[in-house]
Amino acid sequence: MQADILTIFPGFFRGPLDHGITRRACEMGLVTITVHDLRQFTHDKHRTVDDRPFGGGEGMVLKPEPLFECLETLQVEPREDRVAGRVKQSVILLSAQGQRFDQAAAAELAVLDRIVLICGRYEGVDERVADFLADRELSIGDYVLSGGEMAAAVILEAVTRLLPGAVGNEASTRQESFTASPQGERSEPAAGANSNGPNSTCGSGGLLDYPHYTRPAEFHGMAVPEQLMSGNHEEIRRWRRQRALEKTLRNRPDLLDGVMLSGEDHKFLARIKKDRG
Repeated sequence: MQADILTIFPGFFRGPLDHGITRRACEMGLVTITVHDLRQFTHDKHRTVDDRPFGGGEGMVLKPEPLFECLETLQVEPREDRVAGRVKQSVILLSAQGQRFDQAAAAELAVLDRIVLICGRYEGVDERVADFLADRELSIGDYVLSGGEMAAAVILEAVTRLLPGAVGNEASTRQESFTASPQGERSEPAAGANSNGPNSTCGSGGLLDYPHYTRPAEFHGMAVPEQLMSGNHEEIRRWRRQRALEKTLRNRPDLLDGVMLSGEDHKFLARIKKDRG
């Protein structure tokens, strides 16, 4: 994969891209990340990248010229081909007004050959960038940052770790929070459970991840749950599934609307809700 970042603060990325999975993926040749300084595409002595918006208002807005000129030098395929899916490329404007980035979006981007991330700044970006240059707008959350640099780093981390070979044990990326079961994959259900229910030892099925414990078995008077020490795989599966359901209900109940639940899951959730009164 080729990833390009368009920014007025190229030095920001010296830290986030130099560690962990992102660095390893670059060293392995799985992804090539290039940072482009938008000030290099200005033509006045002050290297101006922003201006006041027409109609008035607070703050400054990024001008369209440096962004369009920079993208032209990258020779990205035309927007209409990207939108139609005729090429595996995407130009993404990072903006507080964009669609919320999630694990599904990360998986969608991970199969592309090229992504271009445009880091917005100040009060925003000239709207012609969104209308005629980018093929999508993304936001990493319902809050406002000073610029898109942090969002670009987050998206690159989430996407890069999904590239084949980036993570040592690729199966681990299928059992994390927010990860839905792959299309067509059927997991073994618990005894008496609905066959559509996912196996929590193999994937979260869209739930938050179940709790994890490691050695020592007892630490400061806090013991590892007996179910995990039993060696009974079915008991472990059930315990993990129930803890994932419990944590999701407590922290992110909205996720349950999009999760494939078995009859056993529904009974467990009903019991928790009843106990809570």
